Amino acid sequence: MAGRKHAPRMRELRDGQNDSNQNSQNDSDGLLSVEPSQQSYLSVPSSPSSSRRTRPNMTSQAGGAPDERTSLLGTTRSSRIRIVSAHGTPRAPHLSRNQSYGTGEGTETVRSNPPTRHHSRANSWGAALIRALADRQEEPVSESKGSIFPDDRVWYDQFTSTDWVHDSIADAHRVKALRSRKGFWGRVYVLFDGAQGWILSALVGFVIAVLAYVVDVTESTFFDFKDGYCARGWLISEKRCCPHGPCTDWRDWGEVMHGWPFGERWTEFVIYLGLVITLASVSCLLTLTTKTVVPSAYRLSTLDENLAAAPVSPGGDGDAGVDSPDGNDTPSRRASVAPPAAAPPMIYFSAAGSGVAEVRVILSGFVLHGFLGLKTLIIKTVGLVLSVASGLSLGKEGPYVHIATCVGNIACRLFSKYDRNDAKRREVLSAAASAGVAVAFGAPLGGVLFGLEEVAYFFPAKTLFRSFFCCITAALTLKFLNPYGTHKIVMFQVRYLIDWEYFELVSFILVGVLGGAAGALFIKASRKWAVTFRRIPIIKKHPLLEVVLVALVTGLIGYWNGLTKLPVAKLLYNLAAPCDDRDNNLEDLGLCPDSKADIPPILWHLLWAFLIKGFLTIITFGIKVPAGIYVPSMVVGGLMGRLIGHMVQWLVLAFPDSAMFSSCNKVSSVSCIQPGVYGLIAAGSTMCGVTRLSVTLAVILFELTGSLDYVLPFSLAILVAKWTADAIEPLSIYDLLTEMNSYPFLNNKHKPVFTSELIDIVPRVRRERIIDISSSPLVPATSLRSKLESLHRAGELDGGLPIIRNDILVGLIPAPDLEYALDNLPDESTALCLMANVPSIDDSDDEEGGGRRDPTDFSPYIDPAPVALDIRSPMDLVYELFVKLGLRYICILRDGKYAGMVS
Repeated sequence: MAGRKHAPRMRELRDGQNDSNQNSQNDSDGLLSVEPSQQSYLSVPSSPSSSRRTRPNMTSQAGGAPDERTSLLGTTRSSRIRIVSAHGTPRAPHLSRNQSYGTGEGTETVRSNPPTRHHSRANSWGAALIRALADRQEEPVSESKGSIFPDDRVWYDQFTSTDWVHDSIADAHRVKALRSRKGFWGRVYVLFDGAQGWILSALVGFVIAVLAYVVDVTESTFFDFKDGYCARGWLISEKRCCPHGPCTDWRDWGEVMHGWPFGERWTEFVIYLGLVITLASVSCLLTLTTKTVVPSAYRLSTLDENLAAAPVSPGGDGDAGVDSPDGNDTPSRRASVAPPAAAPPMIYFSAAGSGVAEVRVILSGFVLHGFLGLKTLIIKTVGLVLSVASGLSLGKEGPYVHIATCVGNIACRLFSKYDRNDAKRREVLSAAASAGVAVAFGAPLGGVLFGLEEVAYFFPAKTLFRSFFCCITAALTLKFLNPYGTHKIVMFQVRYLIDWEYFELVSFILVGVLGGAAGALFIKASRKWAVTFRRIPIIKKHPLLEVVLVALVTGLIGYWNGLTKLPVAKLLYNLAAPCDDRDNNLEDLGLCPDSKADIPPILWHLLWAFLIKGFLTIITFGIKVPAGIYVPSMVVGGLMGRLIGHMVQWLVLAFPDSAMFSSCNKVSSVSCIQPGVYGLIAAGSTMCGVTRLSVTLAVILFELTGSLDYVLPFSLAILVAKWTADAIEPLSIYDLLTEMNSYPFLNNKHKPVFTSELIDIVPRVRRERIIDISSSPLVPATSLRSKLESLHRAGELDGGLPIIRNDILVGLIPAPDLEYALDNLPDESTALCLMANVPSIDDSDDEEGGGRRDPTDFSPYIDPAPVALDIRSPMDLVYELFVKLGLRYICILRDGKYAGMVS
């Protein structure tokens, strides 16, 4: 149908329908009349079609070609709200149905008057390779969701959801067209198409490993720079400068300054404190450049890991508001037409926090523009180096997942199969997220399980194998790069040579209970801190102030404790590693007792470090810097576990003749108890309490130790920890973030118990929410625009309008597609739009692919077979359809007649 001419049949229909449709238009306009200011403020971003033709009141706001979000942010008849961020303008759009978050780095308002299509990807080598090897001519199949104008579909708008069914059918038609090619080159095309996924997996794994290497090496150098520098080179870390312990090449700041002006010890402290605040502040300033303002019409409470809303006053910053009807888009003008009772817009920073919760929501089908773009990748990588180097109680392992997903998203642009299909894109994103965990913990198997258990919403066997391949590639690359000079992928890999004793099982269970409780209490404490301290107006308004205060507190109380002053990864290694004089990586922290009398001072030292680190981790989580929670939570648990381990060790030494400890052999006056084992088990248990990872965490701990002997203690402790944490706090930290941020995430791992029936939740049928073609298939464009505005005012950005004929459901047109079609009308005020597939004798096969389609023919955008259920269907069936098929909406029928819609 893509090339058929509908003008003759349209004229025939119009001749007899002008009068009736004019009356219908008047009725609709009267029913849905809205005040101009209210209508403009409550509208939502338009489809990207506005950049494809000249609009009467559209003036250029910025130079350069439009990007993926151009018309999302540009002014259309149905769009007056803009989402503005500091992201740049990356590229021009290819206006196919693809997710714009996936290919853009920013959401700046960019408008373009020329009606021609802009597509800067045409000059890339990837696009050229695709054009050379792939068959771009898809045969049109009538009334097919996947074949209607594949090059004229719109980008997914901000805060909408992916149409999984459409993308799946579109890919099926692409594969069918590809395999219809015969001969030698046809087989080559098919082979290359199948190899694209493996090429991307290998490339993504390699790039992720290189980025992890850069971060690991750079942050260790910057971290040590707070204490001094290497005389052989400013860019050499203390470990590389003095690999065998203290040496003269490393110079402390007190020595360099000759004790001026406060004495050697206090001068070192002042410089240390100043650099902690400086590094954290620079990281925060970089993060703030990724600011995105979300209009209040989206009705979201918050959008980042501070667990509290961060509103800005309407028009106060000049980056959010409404466009004036005459096109003069000034902050004062926008503020003047905003309704006084409107809620202030919200802001979020795509480079802040770990990003794991948002990656999980994105993989489930939600759209967050710019969150996986190039600028976010660069800023998050640089900001992560600075934030970790500052010594704050945060980790780099969580942000690795976000960084890896950005790499996977950007790599998808090389091949149109993934670039133009969101469902296919998520296969690569799932593999990339898994590789992020693989390089973070040196655990490729754990990375695959992380993708399966935590972030991936749909994880078929093909994605599982490619994720495994991507993780192996990343882990091998990082091992060859050897970032720490120890031939280990991560710093805290340990080896246990002594087996555990059976009486220790009780201690392991106790550690699991305490670790799970600590993780659950951390979630409660973080939420309490967010809704109290971060709700203070000055803290909410100035995120940098909070970062400075947290850095100040961290430097003041963390400097004087030898344990809390260490970087979190090195501290975790020292807590988990067994005592071995031959291990050059162990710091001299006094954690290895030679006798029973040495244990009590160690307990006090660990207790103070546990309290300090726990407090610092609570106040640090959620500040506006790239920060992870994985290793900090493990460090807090490791301190607690090491504390318990030394207690058990003291008991064995105090009662050596007890029957319970008879199997415990002594080794040089120290018992067979290894406190480091307790430290690592408690670290995993606490992380389980925070994240609720189970099998993934057990495998990660196994890969960190490389010992099958300790798989059972690890698994037992994690099992008990998860039960305990679920009893205290049902939500994991990422579930909490998803819930408080109001993300539309339908959890497929926890099926709810329904107490209502489908008939109870189906809203009544309203005239402005349906398109009735009983009298004529021609509908005035003004009436369609009013109905579309009604959807937008209700916040249903990715909703749809059912098409009814004599109370029978005959089709459905999605709201983004309707908006795109309306924006392409030459004269919307007088146009009559065809909303049904009306056969005509003028439709001939020789016209297929030739001629120009009538823009008033909307039938190609209509879904002729929307998913529908009877109103008496059980709610469990409705839930399964939304979860398993990823539907946006389900039409409801009563005795075969349309009765409503559920979204």
